[in-house]
Amino acid sequence: MGKTAILAITKNGVKIASIIKEMFPTWEIFAPAKFADTTNANWYDDSTTSKIADLYKSSDAIICIFSLGAVIRLIAPHLGDKKTDPAVIVIDDKANFVISTLSGHLGGANELANELAKKLGSTAVITTAADVNKTIPVDLVGRKFGWNIDDDSTVTKISAFMVNEEKVGVYQDAGERNWWEGDLPKNVTVYDTFEKLEKSDSKGFLIITDRKITGEILKNAVVYRPKTLVVGVGLHGDTTKEKILEGLYACLEKFNLSPKAIARFASIKKPQDINSLIETAKEFGVSVEYFERDDLAKVRIPNPSVMVEAFEGTASVSEAASILSSKGSLVVEKQKFPPDLTIAIARIEK
Repeated sequence: MGKTAILAITKNGVKIASIIKEMFPTWEIFAPAKFADTTNANWYDDSTTSKIADLYKSSDAIICIFSLGAVIRLIAPHLGDKKTDPAVIVIDDKANFVISTLSGHLGGANELANELAKKLGSTAVITTAADVNKTIPVDLVGRKFGWNIDDDSTVTKISAFMVNEEKVGVYQDAGERNWWEGDLPKNVTVYDTFEKLEKSDSKGFLIITDRKITGEILKNAVVYRPKTLVVGVGLHGDTTKEKILEGLYACLEKFNLSPKAIARFASIKKPQDINSLIETAKEFGVSVEYFERDDLAKVRIPNPSVMVEAFEGTASVSEAASILSSKGSLVVEKQKFPPDLTIAIARIEK
């Protein structure tokens, strides 16, 4: 959990907050100044209404040590949506219960409540249907691996299918395979081909792939994008970001791949990093991995270049870098965008 605030408004609440801070030293305690003592806390003079408004904007999680009803009234004016709201946990004044109150899944409140309850010897209170029914939380599949959901507009619909035990089909051709531990719920069936999935009598679908998906199936599907693609780039010092993006999107379109599945970029180590490549990677929220020419020269590739070898000291940059970084195999062999750019894409095998 990122920035976490502990908000206590009673003397006993401050004591509980102190116990929690011993377990999580980076978390900050906030409490009314009238209770100020030797506790390492931020003592405030303004109202708790005003303070929680500030914390709601600046925190990833808020631990409230007072009644659930009071917390609901205080946070109600600030509710946004589950993508942006912080996790909110409520703990009673005797620490008997740790209640996941807001952003249970995406915000991490359920996980945090369970962790706190275990450490405090309390009872965790979790009310989200997927957790209560011990079924797949559709909005969390692959989250621990950094997977993205392609379009979250269908999440609520497929979640309803899941918790109501309607038939849900799963197809996966990329990414980590251990996204679900134990036996799958009885209403969930895994199909080994996409064609079988489409022809099944499933009402909803979970599709885990780095390939583009089209068609009617998307109306009842959640598509997950595992980070499986490494984009190898050969370029000149003056190759522009616009040129890289144009070439990249052309490759993704031609080979039916999703940009949301890009794990990182890879290239040859030069005396100076090329800003256009760095900026391109930043646009996708990923990094660039560099390799020495001698290491690239050792990689077996399908399309060696005499010209590249003369210029760079290795017969391949884009193909070799993508293979070396992914430790997998090429899904897009070298594509040329004259006069200054080549792109190849390899898949990370999980």
